[in-house]
Amino acid sequence: MTDAYVALESGEVLEARARSPGRARGELVFTTAYTGYEESLTDPSYAEQVLTFSYPLIGNYGVRGERFESDRVQPNAVLARELTDDVAAWLDGEGVPAVDRLDTRDVVTGVREEGAMDCGIAAGEDATPEAARAELDDCVGMSEHVDIGSQVSVSETRVHRGGGRYDVALIDCGAKGSIASSLCDRGADVHQLPYDATPADVRSVEPDLLFLSNGPGDPENFTDARTLVDELVGEVPIAGICLGQQIVAGALGGSTEKMAFGHRGVNQPVMDLDSGRVVMTTQNHGYTVAKPGDLDVTQRNVNDDTPEGLASEDLGVLTRQYHPEANPGPHDSFDFFEDVLAMADAQCVAAVAD
Repeated sequence: MTDAYVALESGEVLEARARSPGRARGELVFTTAYTGYEESLTDPSYAEQVLTFSYPLIGNYGVRGERFESDRVQPNAVLARELTDDVAAWLDGEGVPAVDRLDTRDVVTGVREEGAMDCGIAAGEDATPEAARAELDDCVGMSEHVDIGSQVSVSETRVHRGGGRYDVALIDCGAKGSIASSLCDRGADVHQLPYDATPADVRSVEPDLLFLSNGPGDPENFTDARTLVDELVGEVPIAGICLGQQIVAGALGGSTEKMAFGHRGVNQPVMDLDSGRVVMTTQNHGYTVAKPGDLDVTQRNVNDDTPEGLASEDLGVLTRQYHPEANPGPHDSFDFFEDVLAMADAQCVAAVAD
């Protein structure tokens, strides 16, 4: 049964089966993860994108809310080879269009060869190829979503208590819930601030650490977060994950660029340049640091040599392009949180000495 169509920027229109009806558009990307679909679907970094799962069966262990990384499904639409009824019902309840019975191997190959591309989707009884093309025609590039942070950030400060050993100002550019949990589990009280927080907002919580989160879109559009880094570097230690690394680099003399199809999955190999150790990492990003500016590159992706870790001992900065908190993914990089909180420890000692 064909009751869904996916119009691609390449000119193709794919036929599919509607599992959750509706129309949608966005940048077509894929993840190679074979588990963790609940975490992926609730990751705010997928805002304004259409997520394709390369693994053929999605939903074989149900849907459990305790695994969610945010309070809703984040991609504009979902493509799969086969979705279980549980996942289809979840997406339908969230109002997120979803289709399956696609040759996702062919879709993924197309994205790898031609790069991330815009697409339009029409699913349901009244779906037509023309409707899918109309959605595609209205699609805009990720860099044009200039205020995407407002879609994924908290609107006012939220505090997550973890024991009060440290106070961390987490700038929410689309933060996964497990970032705050990872910090709280290590004794930090996390003050989750909006993406457009001011230096005064940050200083008001008297943080031992400024932490910039992951999130969707072009780091060039997160100008308020860049201002925070520019004004607070040297005053408070700074850490960042994913988009956070890109924002920090951009604020400290570096630059970023869009990747052909990004890194999205749970098996990205990363080498630490000092130790030579390679770890497997979880990643979800379409932009990368092109030039590190005032920071040193400490880790690189084994596959394409892109920067995966940046640091400056003098400036008190430590960042990662990948997701050390995993969820889903391997736990090889949990020590990142100990390392950044060690910077917070040093900040606390310095404050007492003063």
